[in-house]
This record gives sequence, structure tokens and C-alpha cells, in this order.
Amino acid sequence: MSRIGNLFRGFFGLFVGNMERRNPEALLEVEQENLRRQVGKFNMGLASHAGMVERLIGQVRKLETDEADLRAKTAANVKLGNRAAAGQYALRLQMVERELGENRKQMEQAELTYKELVRARDVAISIAKTKIETLKTGISDLKMKRAMAEITEMASGMVTELGGSGDTLNRLDTIVNEERYKAAGRVRVAVDSLDTSDIHIREAEQQAMAEQALEEFEQQHQISGGKLSIPTIPSVDRSEKRR
Repeated sequence: MSRIGNLFRGFFGLFVGNMERRNPEALLEVEQENLRRQVGKFNMGLASHAGMVERLIGQVRKLETDEADLRAKTAANVKLGNRAAAGQYALRLQMVERELGENRKQMEQAELTYKELVRARDVAISIAKTKIETLKTGISDLKMKRAMAEITEMASGMVTELGGSGDTLNRLDTIVNEERYKAAGRVRVAVDSLDTSDIHIREAEQQAMAEQALEEFEQQHQISGGKLSIPTIPSVDRSEKRR
């Protein structure tokens, strides 16, 4: 059973490790939230310690007031010759002085501890913030490098594919040239097999017919030496036309 448990823990750790590698930003956010919770708890404990310091300060001030009052009463009774009362006040004064000394030591120690805790908290937060900023920079650089790697891999793949298609392009060029040559050959064959004699005969017939039509036109219009003779139209008497 322990071996199976270790196996499951190993698989789980491997799964978590892969998830952390794939999404370091999520892990960093979790750690930032943990840091905020830890700082919150620490501040709560620090507030309790600060409360204890304030209580000791209050006790010291009260004891200082009691000490001054008892010292004044002791001195007054001594002057009045009331030694019994002066002795009681003096005894109470000794107790207050001892208690005051102890409270002062506790207050000083508590105040020193408070300052050290505040300093430790600030140093820890500063270190954590520096690490977080470094990690953010590292994650940004990681994302950029991953993107560059993907682009480079894509470019490499494109170059490989383009290089691999060289045979196809060459084969296509050969096919196109062959078809061009075939088409040119067909044109040549068609030209060579074309009977141009019939075309020349028809052209001569057209010229002869045009010449004959031109001669008829010249005869009809009495053209001589390239000059056109326009027939005269008899004039009409306008007076007769009115009648």
C-alpha cells in the first residue's frame, strides 16, 4: 500500500509540476496571495504585541505616579515626626519601586521586540517583493522567449516545407514549358498547313472587282483625266413655275 501511495504521490507531483511549468503566472499569483495572508496574520500578532507594550507603558506611568505620591507622603510624615505612617509609606514605596523597575524592564524589552518584529516584517516583505518583481520579469522574458521559439520553429517549418516543395515547383515548371512548346508547335503546324493560294486568289478577285466598279463609276460620271464632269441641270423659269 505504501508503494501504491508513493506512486500516486509521484504522479500527482509530476502533474502539478507540469502545470506549474505551463502556467508560472498562476503559481506566482497563488504565492502572492499566500504572502498577503501571512503578512495579515503577522500584523495581527504584531498588533497584539503592540497592545501589550502600550499596557506596560500605562502601568509604568501609573507606578511612576504612585512612586512620586508615596515618596512625597513618606517625606511629609518624616517631617511631621509620624514615623509609623512614614514607615508604612516607605514600605509601600519600596514595593512600588521594585514593581516599577520590573515593568520598565518588561516595557523596554517589549518595545525592543516590537521594533525588531516590525523590522523583520519589513525586511521579509521587501525581499518577497524583490523576488516577485524578479519573477515577473523572468516570466515576461520566458513568455517572450517562448513566443520567439514558436515563431522560429514556425519559420523553420516553413523553410523546410518550401524547400521540400522545390521538386514540385520544378516539375510544374517542366510541365508548363512542355505545354507551351506543344502549343507553339500546334500553331506552326496550323500555319504550315494553311492554304494561302486561295487567299491570294480571293484577294486578286476583290481587287479586279473593285477596279471594274471604279471604271463603271468613271464612265457613268464621265470622268476624264481624273476630272469629274458634272451634268448641267436645265433652269426652270420662276414666272412659269408660279403660273
